[in-house]
Amino acid sequence: MGMTASTNWNTFYVTGGGSGIGRHLAGMLAGRGAAVAVFDRNIPADATAEIEAARSDVDRPVHTAEADVCDADALAAAVAEAVTAIGPPRLAINSAGVSINDRFAEARREDFERTVAVNLFGSRNFAAAVLPHMGTGSRLGLIASLAGITGGYTYAGYAASKAGVIGLARVLRLEYAPEGIGVSVICPPEIMTPMVRQYDTTMHPATRALKDVAGTLPLDEACREMLEKLGRDQFTIIPGTKARRAALMTRLLPERVSTAVADRIVAKALKGAR
Repeated sequence: MGMTASTNWNTFYVTGGGSGIGRHLAGMLAGRGAAVAVFDRNIPADATAEIEAARSDVDRPVHTAEADVCDADALAAAVAEAVTAIGPPRLAINSAGVSINDRFAEARREDFERTVAVNLFGSRNFAAAVLPHMGTGSRLGLIASLAGITGGYTYAGYAASKAGVIGLARVLRLEYAPEGIGVSVICPPEIMTPMVRQYDTTMHPATRALKDVAGTLPLDEACREMLEKLGRDQFTIIPGTKARRAALMTRLLPERVSTAVADRIVAKALKGAR
């Protein structure tokens, strides 16, 4: 899909661009002719080289800045520098996130707080950094998670933080629509990224069973669907047919039905793990 008049994303800003979803999106937008600003705590040299190599227009720069989304002032300064370097963002996506998961009884308070700080406060900080520079026809995307809608076993901090991102996005959509700035919240299921591969080796069987209901998407397929639906000005974007079905089940079925289904899945997984 090439860019059209309605998706004239000639400048793209993304956090978490050193790896995973953010890195892949940066390469895709560079390949579609956009100048790209990449933000992350650590940006490996091979990530920058990969994004630069993907450019379809070598005159469109790739700007990189090592900044932590938890540091609101540093992130705002990094975004302001990028505006000077490549122009204001037409599409900006917050992809930075962490997933530290364990059963609530065993989980550490520090891990819960870290998860909320990166996923929720980081989304707030990125929105606060980019929105003052965005104009009519631009769009902000916040990556939440299907877990923010459905919950998930061992996901107390993660699901809580992502549900918060969904709530934040709803408010931002209302407040910035009169200014012609679009806001979307992206709620993917499991996407095969390096972070997910690492977590998969220690994942609880009940977590795995619930994730299988919503399916796992290849990185490129998920990112392409995200961009396609961002281009359609959708607010809630859930990549993957199985994931959309899981979200609908949670939202539309009577609660006693959806919770009973989830309980059966967990009970079966726990029994099999004994």
